[in-house]
Amino acid sequence: MGLTARSTGVGALDSDTMLRRRSPHDGIVALAGNPNVGKSTVFNALTGMKQHTGNWPGKTVTSACGYCKGEMRGYVLVDLPGTYSLLAHSAEEEIARNFICFESPDVIVAVCDATCPERTLNLVLQITECHPRVILCLNLMDEAKRKGIHVDLPLLQKRLGIPVVGVTARKKKTLIPLLRLVDEQMEHSAPAALHPPVYPAPIEDAARVIRSRLEGMERRGLSTRWLSLRLLEGDASLEKELFTHLGKEFFEDPDLEEALQRAREILANEGILPDTVKDLIGNAYVQRAEDICRGAVVYETGAYSARDRRLDRLFTGKYTAYPTMLLLLALVFWLTISLANYPSEWLSGLFSFFIGGVEAGLSEIHAPPWLSGLLVDGILGVLAQVISVMLPPMAIFFPLFTLLEDAGYLPRVAYNLDRPFCACNACGKQSLTMCMGLGCNAAGVTGCRIIDSPRERLLAILTNSLIPCNGRFPALIAILSMFFIGTAGTLFSGMLSAFCLLLLIVLSVLMTFALTKLLSCTLLRGLPSSFSLELPPFRTPQAGKVLVRSLLDRTLFVLGRSAAVAAPAGALLWCMANVTWMGTSLLSYCAALLDPFASILGLDGVILMAFVLGFPANEIVIPIIVMGYMNQGRLGELSSLADTRALLIENGWTPITALCVLIFFLFHWPCSTTLLTVKKETGSVPWTIFAALLPTLVGMLLCILIRGLGTFLGI
Repeated sequence: MGLTARSTGVGALDSDTMLRRRSPHDGIVALAGNPNVGKSTVFNALTGMKQHTGNWPGKTVTSACGYCKGEMRGYVLVDLPGTYSLLAHSAEEEIARNFICFESPDVIVAVCDATCPERTLNLVLQITECHPRVILCLNLMDEAKRKGIHVDLPLLQKRLGIPVVGVTARKKKTLIPLLRLVDEQMEHSAPAALHPPVYPAPIEDAARVIRSRLEGMERRGLSTRWLSLRLLEGDASLEKELFTHLGKEFFEDPDLEEALQRAREILANEGILPDTVKDLIGNAYVQRAEDICRGAVVYETGAYSARDRRLDRLFTGKYTAYPTMLLLLALVFWLTISLANYPSEWLSGLFSFFIGGVEAGLSEIHAPPWLSGLLVDGILGVLAQVISVMLPPMAIFFPLFTLLEDAGYLPRVAYNLDRPFCACNACGKQSLTMCMGLGCNAAGVTGCRIIDSPRERLLAILTNSLIPCNGRFPALIAILSMFFIGTAGTLFSGMLSAFCLLLLIVLSVLMTFALTKLLSCTLLRGLPSSFSLELPPFRTPQAGKVLVRSLLDRTLFVLGRSAAVAAPAGALLWCMANVTWMGTSLLSYCAALLDPFASILGLDGVILMAFVLGFPANEIVIPIIVMGYMNQGRLGELSSLADTRALLIENGWTPITALCVLIFFLFHWPCSTTLLTVKKETGSVPWTIFAALLPTLVGMLLCILIRGLGTFLGI
């Protein structure tokens, strides 16, 4: 049987249209499982979609829907966020729990990690209690074989009482048996003979009392055993969903209230407090999972994870974690800086040739000068500058960053930074979103969804822009090269540039810690929440998929978004530079207006105006500065960094000016795309304004201090 797939839209499960069947015979299949077991990989292989996957927990922060066809019918596939339990502790886990428990999918495919099935079976046992048709899909069978782990699938199936299949999701053909099992489950009129966990006798007796009343009540498809246990647990979040699902009348039933009271008395007589019921039920899941795996999962040797432990001693060790982290980041920066120069020059020449052709064509048709200037010097000039400067570093940085992610290094970063973030009353997961901000602050803000606590999520969103995104790197490197390192393109200068850039990143990280602590003690008071962070096994990155994913899903996406806002900015810039009054351009008037305030910051009006006009795309700030100094009507760019340095010095730049510009590049308002993302994630205009003011005030304060120190030292 072959696999055929078609995709539909992606998003959170907040609309019935997401689950619209293409025909009345189509089924709805939910993919559930722990974080980082490969659900999204299975989803992508079956549907042909490109849901982003990664080797770290919490990667899927929303749900996705797609469509695939088996031999007998088609299926709407739903990729749910990862969850360790149906007792949800975050918004994403609530999405998964509510869909599994209340949306009645036809079949649930529980995806587990074949290298550690004992741990991941806990969720499967919970799902089998509330849904009659469940398939256990053991993913990563190839990795289990490589580690000497043998899984007896028939024995697991016999003990669980549900169909079991082993797959390697990266190999599409191994998913054919899974689709066959889904077809079979849809055809069976009777559910499988499940073997649920057995709980301590008092809990079983108490649940039986509640079940006797539930048998005669309208439960809207919910299992009496599952519902009775959940009522015993008394989880507030789940009870709220049950109230919505079953209605007020259900909970006001006097017979049910009486049954609940008798059940609590049974537990009280045995010395079981309400707070311990959940623990006893959880322990039963763990014990049942151990019993199921005993003899069914065999390890050839106890050293199957020895390599991971050795690497973890290096990457998370007390004395080696931070130096290793800094060295890896410096290596990424050095490769980005060293390899980006030639593609940038090539793209710049290509765009010059293209723009020259457009200009010649407009001249041939006798287009008015204003139209030619607006199109060529304004829109196309800015677009060419953004693409030629931004594309090569992103095309290098994103794949390198994704390789580290795919290998499983990012969770180690979160582990290392958990303690300093906890000292700031924040969450260690913020380190992951901070790393994402190095690529794109908008992506980092979106990634804050993996943080469970609303307070800590807001902390991470507000401080994410303190980390410079990839779009600021070219300007930072250019200023470092012109005033502090030297413009000769040698191996040493490239390494020194990477080291200086690393120091700037370290400064931004320290500032993130400081402001996170300040906010958590003032506007966003609170204690850090605890969280479970699974350190996934180290895996060999899939170089081909990493390259495609990082280029298409990240590089071109971010580039397209920047280009979309850079084009109108180019038009505005051209108008300001070419519309004159009394022989002076509007750009010059605005620069003169800003000059008194800018001088306090160690800048000048042209520099500050460039930052304002660079709001849509940071890549055009330096060219705007050059254009302002040369009094051109088009975006300026000199032939070399040495020429640019000479022009800047001629217009009053000193090392103090360059340092202030570096700091203001590091700390100023986020770009328009990031602020729109902040507004979307927070749903608040005041918090969005605050997210823009926070880094800007930091940058202004540091610039004032640097200027004052420079004046004091006579520099």
